[in-house]
Amino acid sequence: MTAATVQPVDVPAASLAPPLRFNALLTPHRSLSRKGFVVVMGLVAAVNFTAGALFMAKGAWPVFGFCGLEVMLVWWAFRTNYRAARAHETVQLSDEELRVRRVDAKGRARIFSFQPYWVRLLLKENPDASTHLHLVSHGRSLEVASCLSPAERRDFARALEEALAALKAGRNV
Repeated sequence: MTAATVQPVDVPAASLAPPLRFNALLTPHRSLSRKGFVVVMGLVAAVNFTAGALFMAKGAWPVFGFCGLEVMLVWWAFRTNYRAARAHETVQLSDEELRVRRVDAKGRARIFSFQPYWVRLLLKENPDASTHLHLVSHGRSLEVASCLSPAERRDFARALEEALAALKAGRNV
């Protein structure tokens, strides 16, 4: 294969043939578990129901409806956040191909393929401590691991660089 070819969405999602020299699944970090979500929503609902009931008792009955609306908006924001967490990226390296497969939150997949002997990694470190990792080959560039923190991205780049170097040197990792 040549550098950075994009295959259509209907390509089967099969992984590369073994042996894989590198295989990583990258997912966005979500700090709140499902149990935590239930607890937070319970607290938000309880506080809003209590406040709404107090305002209703004082004659400001429309406030109760707005409190219910606030609970619905918080629930919707969490639902949207959890839906976005379905996105992921796989990076696989075999003797013949370096493949990046991206799946967005709606389940649509895009596959990028590189010839591993020509690809190089470019880790851009900005003054604000942010980083960007690119796979570069034949004048084309693809940003990978954007869902990782800067430290995780540096570790990922180091591991992938070692796997590529071992492949190019003819060693097994």
